Amino acid sequence: MKLVLIEDDVADCKAFKDYERTRTDIVFVGMTGDSNEGMRLVKNKLPEAVILDLELSMGQGSGYDFLDEFHKAEFSIRPIVVITTRNRSNTIHTQLHAKYDINCIFYKLQPGYGPEMVIRHLLRFREFFYLQGSEASAIMTLETPDELKSRIMSRINAELDAFGISLRLKGRRYLEEAVYLLISKGKNDSEAVFHDVAGAQKNSYDNVIRAAQTAINDAWKNADDIEELLKHYTAPVRRDKGAPTPTEFIHYYADKIRRDMF
Repeated sequence: MKLVLIEDDVADCKAFKDYERTRTDIVFVGMTGDSNEGMRLVKNKLPEAVILDLELSMGQGSGYDFLDEFHKAEFSIRPIVVITTRNRSNTIHTQLHAKYDINCIFYKLQPGYGPEMVIRHLLRFREFFYLQGSEASAIMTLETPDELKSRIMSRINAELDAFGISLRLKGRRYLEEAVYLLISKGKNDSEAVFHDVAGAQKNSYDNVIRAAQTAINDAWKNADDIEELLKHYTAPVRRDKGAPTPTEFIHYYADKIRRDMF
């Protein structure tokens, strides 16, 4: 797996480089502490994944500068981007999901953080995003595609039940499918995901979004104990909105399930 590391901490760069030497299935094709240089590396080296430090406080530019350029760039195969950061702000977490469609964030101060944790998750993501046919089958010999989908959908439904999304509402089905696409198909663009759901369900995009929001609002409004509900949905919710938007909702659960299952 070809990787680019955009990181300004010398010790962290050394740790990733040392870990690379212990494996035969990864190679860093570039390392830099400069966000502009990082973008050049990604365009020239065509890595499968980018490990991006959000702050780059000792380097040049920032992770946000890189993401702004990356979001606008065209790639034949878009690399996976994972974020590393010391900032635990839920607001930043939500912004990275909503604006940049980032689904995986590693907090550097969390227990067990290090190159092994990051690389292990990236290799697992790679199975979903890039591998097809016999190569994928060889790697996932213990679980067929149907078994994997069943396992993911079971987890999605368990989370929606815990949140209180009613089975009687059409929006429940739309949310299930949207979360599944984010997890299993390498989909990141929320609007594109809901367009795909609308097409599969032979409905309009606006109707799907409206039904999804209705299902979320229904659970939020009818919760017996809002504090209990917030134990299951821990992302921040703006008071003026009153409940998560469909975009916020599906990204939160896709990220949560991906972290727990893979």
